[in-house]
Amino acid sequence: MAASTIRLGVDIGGTFTDVVLEKGGESFSTKVLTTYAAPENAIIDGMHQVCGKAGVTPADLTQIIHGTTLATNALIERRGAKTALITTKGFRDVIEMRTESRFEQYDLNLTLPEPLLPRQMRYTVNERVDATGAVLIPLDRAEVEALADRIAEGGYTSVAVGLIHSYLNDAHERMIRHVLAERLPEVMVSISAEVSPQMREYERFNTVVANAYIKPLMKSYLGRLEGRLQDEGVGCNIFLMHSGGGIISIESAAEFPVRLVESGPAGGAVFAANIAARYGLDKVLSFDMGGTTAKICLIKNQMPKTSRVFEVARTYRFKKGSGMPISIPVIDMVEIGAGGGSLAHVDAMRQIRVGPESAGSEPGPACYGRGGEKPAVTDADLVLGKLDPDNFAGGSIRLDTAGSEAALQNVIGKELDMDATTAAFGLAEVVDENMANAARVHAVENGEDLSEYTMIAFGGAAPLHAGRLCEKLGVERLLVPPGAGVGSAIGFLRAPFSFEANRSVYMKLSDFDAPRIKTLLSELQEEATSFVRNCDAKAEILSEFKVYMRYSGQGWEIPIILSEEDAMSPDAARFEALFEADYGKLFGRTVEGLDIEITVWAVNATTPPETVARTPQQSPGDAADVALTRRMFDPALAEYCDAAVVLRGQMAPGQTTQGPAAITEDETTIIIPASRQAICQPDGCIDITVKG
Repeated sequence: MAASTIRLGVDIGGTFTDVVLEKGGESFSTKVLTTYAAPENAIIDGMHQVCGKAGVTPADLTQIIHGTTLATNALIERRGAKTALITTKGFRDVIEMRTESRFEQYDLNLTLPEPLLPRQMRYTVNERVDATGAVLIPLDRAEVEALADRIAEGGYTSVAVGLIHSYLNDAHERMIRHVLAERLPEVMVSISAEVSPQMREYERFNTVVANAYIKPLMKSYLGRLEGRLQDEGVGCNIFLMHSGGGIISIESAAEFPVRLVESGPAGGAVFAANIAARYGLDKVLSFDMGGTTAKICLIKNQMPKTSRVFEVARTYRFKKGSGMPISIPVIDMVEIGAGGGSLAHVDAMRQIRVGPESAGSEPGPACYGRGGEKPAVTDADLVLGKLDPDNFAGGSIRLDTAGSEAALQNVIGKELDMDATTAAFGLAEVVDENMANAARVHAVENGEDLSEYTMIAFGGAAPLHAGRLCEKLGVERLLVPPGAGVGSAIGFLRAPFSFEANRSVYMKLSDFDAPRIKTLLSELQEEATSFVRNCDAKAEILSEFKVYMRYSGQGWEIPIILSEEDAMSPDAARFEALFEADYGKLFGRTVEGLDIEITVWAVNATTPPETVARTPQQSPGDAADVALTRRMFDPALAEYCDAAVVLRGQMAPGQTTQGPAAITEDETTIIIPASRQAICQPDGCIDITVKG
């Protein structure tokens, strides 16, 4: 990065908005409470704070990269635009019928999640395209015009169009969009052939509906943000982090907002991957815990694991299939409602439950003194001595310990006949076990042993809980990097410009058509590259090729990476060898005598990754200076201990701290359990390992 470059990373979370400014190798950051009614207000406030620290003005900024949970929250809370779905006759109820899978097989009272759009908001047209893309029933323009009148009468502001097999032939979807644009120019239209051109109508229809549902909200927000920044003198380009771990233009983000659904967590995974590269770590467990949610991601060979389908708003914790499937390129992670603001209650079985409901920033946990009456995770952390009430968020928020104790006592203590400290201990153990269990499930699903992994923790609340998670998971090493409290925002500044284009074209290896494959992958490469060129017209662009393959008769595919030579000179034997090698690694054996199918083709265009220098490992030296001591509860010992308090900014490379201890900074606090010890590495990372 040139010394004259001044870049701003902004992450809007459910509780805090994190802002990071990088200037000539220096970093300046702040956390401000998220302003729900107008999220851009928190961005402007945070921008002025970091600009003041750096001695620059908003007009000096050369680039802004932004990620947000607004799209996710709109889907979870069902507060999007009034949206209609137009689909093929006979397929009106696809998003309600779902698939044949039961995510809780033995629950006789299983309640399926409600579709995003009720039946009366779903319309059909008499048309049909077959599985090869051939038109069986042509679409009548007059029928579409009549339907446009019904859409107008319904008062819809957004329309999703999802027709059967439109990923192979999108002519009918485009006709519908053209007619709606002529007759209802103020209505926004999303077509599945552009949003998610992939097979499996349930996932594809859900994805285009989700895109249409949040499009007016996100387009309005991004427009307001751009206007406010211009009013403040900002003249640089604004980019958005997308769910796949790259950056897209604000225009692309406004057109395809569903790609922003996991933008904040994706930035965190990029941040963790960057740290993994600096330390030469091939197996990393990324742990990101903020005010509303916790995100866990596996990173192998310094690359986050990716997927092309994920679920939003699961109604059953950890249950795959209980949420809303979104079919877009995404960094694969598990996300649960366990953050600093997650609220606790006692259920009918007299058990403590935490989340997924969150206090957010309005009113926030009880200790914020803003009207919150229910205990949150932050309240438990405060009562257990993990937090300093006078220096939370750099002293900008003074915490009310008595308020936390009262909330814990009223909601948990009275129900279970325990004092506030025991209630706080129970709450903290429940939320830590929830997160540990999520990590175990994610590891098992991917065939991984977490004892071989190093954890990298970031987010405002993660360093408070990561040490205990390592104890529960048997993870021996934990890294808390500099800027951990605003890790996702830093990750935005490490991400490349990228965009993945994909398309479903079914092909068996027995019918391998090399010229057709080369043409298809070339078209996808051109499409993906054009999106990246909207962000940077001159940068070098690399192409990553991928196909999804399976044995005939199987229900799901595995991703196979192709080299550029494989893509431009396709060979059936080479494709088969690559598939069998990866299939054998995943399942321990291959299957003889079955044909192999390719279902999805993808090309990711990306600018080259940032060059990362390896960080030399520091040998343990002198003990760090202890600023003071305070009473802190150690859950493994189930008792209070006298814990050293060390100021992170004053720790020199090589200095050590023995647990129990708290290493404090403005944006977070690192808790060192009694079983662990910490050393400060040359780049400022706090490296925490098992004693001895």
